[in-house]
Amino acid sequence: MKLRVILTVSFILYFIFPALSLNSIGILNGYLFANLDYKQDLKNIPLLVSFNFNGKSLFSCLKDKLRGDIVFSLEPFINTIYQPDANVEIGTNFLFKYIFPSKGKIKPYVKGGLGIEYMTQHIREQSTQYNFLPQIGGGISFFLDKHTSLDFEYRFRHLSNASFKTPNGGVDANVFLWGFTHYF
Repeated sequence: MKLRVILTVSFILYFIFPALSLNSIGILNGYLFANLDYKQDLKNIPLLVSFNFNGKSLFSCLKDKLRGDIVFSLEPFINTIYQPDANVEIGTNFLFKYIFPSKGKIKPYVKGGLGIEYMTQHIREQSTQYNFLPQIGGGISFFLDKHTSLDFEYRFRHLSNASFKTPNGGVDANVFLWGFTHYF
């Protein structure tokens, strides 16, 4: 399993990043909660750094059909778990974001993708502490000026080990994020 993850990440870094250009960096913080079957609910405080790359070169065949912007985001994160026990989640998300066209200061977007993580919290729903994080969400960016936006986002996140080992009950979480993004 570890070899597959390393090969997948290497593929993404080797083939995708040279085709992209970094256009912004964001810092997001927030609140995550999920229901667990056997313990108190899982609650944590996410902290993500979002490296955002212009993704239009990856989707050049759609450039005439899509009027908004496509962004590829690489998001390393560290989440402080405070319930049921003090623990931590650490990992990286690989996400695509579509920003709807807008002439005003508010730009809505949708976002989705997959993450990988290691969680120090032991839970009965998952037999492994290495997990995958498929997620989808949406949000708005409120531009304070042409280089800075204040961002508010909601994500639905599913934590699973992809059936590499049982049990694999999965944990669905609601994630509320807010933060700032600086555009180059």
